Amino acid sequence: MAIPDSWEWCRWGELSQSIQYGYNAPAKQAGRIKMVRISDIQDNKVLWDSVPYCDIDESDIDTYLLQANDILFARTGGTVGKSYLVKDVPEDAIYAGYLIRTRYSNSLCSEYLKFFMESELYWTQLRNGTIATAQPNCNGKTLSNMIVPVPPLSEQHRIVAKIEELLPFIERYGKAEEHLTALNTTFPEALKKSILQEAVQGKLVPQNPDDEPASVLLERIRAEKQALIKAGKIKKDKHESVIVTRDKIPYEIPDSWEWCKLSDLAILENGDRSSKYPVEADYVESGIPFFGAKDIDGEMMSFQNVRFISQQKYDELGNGKLVDGDIICLLRGSVGKTAKFEANEQFDTGFICAQMLIIRLLDKSLFGYISSYFKSPDYTNYVESKVTGTAVRQMPAKEMGNLLIPLPPLNEQHRIVSKIEEIMPYINTITK
Repeated sequence: MAIPDSWEWCRWGELSQSIQYGYNAPAKQAGRIKMVRISDIQDNKVLWDSVPYCDIDESDIDTYLLQANDILFARTGGTVGKSYLVKDVPEDAIYAGYLIRTRYSNSLCSEYLKFFMESELYWTQLRNGTIATAQPNCNGKTLSNMIVPVPPLSEQHRIVAKIEELLPFIERYGKAEEHLTALNTTFPEALKKSILQEAVQGKLVPQNPDDEPASVLLERIRAEKQALIKAGKIKKDKHESVIVTRDKIPYEIPDSWEWCKLSDLAILENGDRSSKYPVEADYVESGIPFFGAKDIDGEMMSFQNVRFISQQKYDELGNGKLVDGDIICLLRGSVGKTAKFEANEQFDTGFICAQMLIIRLLDKSLFGYISSYFKSPDYTNYVESKVTGTAVRQMPAKEMGNLLIPLPPLNEQHRIVSKIEEIMPYINTITK
């Protein structure tokens, strides 16, 4: 590249009084003198309080002694090429073997040389001279052969002054760019959550006074549940209450909506936890799918890598048998994660592991809205509030039954789901 006529191209070795490798010695809590290592240099500063000591022969100290305006250069590891200008040395110190020290005459501006070591020209030459190994390294010969554009000394100082004047603006720009990048990354997901929250609060689509109110829908579902209980097909929960008291309501919803519990809308069934629960010997090459957490693929249960149990083992088991349209919820690990089981020509049923819960909606037409609710911040916050354990996160099945759900009229549910399906593809384009 071209440089002004008053400048000169020089090699680094021509500019340096010395290019000296550091001293190799074990770091100690106490010793003859402090020894600066690569790890002691952070954010262009030496963390002097944490710099260790080492033992060194008195006659060798002068060779490795640091002075103001020395430039240290990392010659190996993940920080290879990183440099540090020694502004001051509060106490006698040497430098460790993975560093190279370069020293210059007073006719050169050390700050200008340090800024050169931040430039693309410097890094391009460094990359070309770096030895690519498991532990990348660069030697003193590579540093010595680097070409440097050298202005007159007075211009070096003017360049340094101008860069130091501009640096605060560059730093502010960098922080603004980082903030914008983070915003671009998080904004689409935040927007999705905001829309879903608006949806479950009755703010996404307008209410229609001609819609059958949710209270009528809820009564039909409860009547169906009572009929199933009376027929002996499901058991009544002695502790279940259909009343949602006002003190439990987290926010106001439209008049045509109703607050209810998930247990009002669905049959909840744990996986079999008896002594008949499948063990390794029960798995077969083909048979009935036995789903675990790994088989949740987005919003659906996946058959791709599922394990199988025999028909005989399946018949022996109790709770946990799937029917088409069931929602499966994880109660351990990724707590609250849900997916739908869809039967196909090959598999009309399946079985869930003990860490899962079946949510079988009493009215399948609720599926779209309930699935959307399971993606809302409302649901996520509820699950997080009920999770127990630190090493292994888990949630009791009964807490899912107690989940409060704002239930819209059925027609409005369909409008909400349609609007969500209309909006989400546009949001997804933001990330592309």
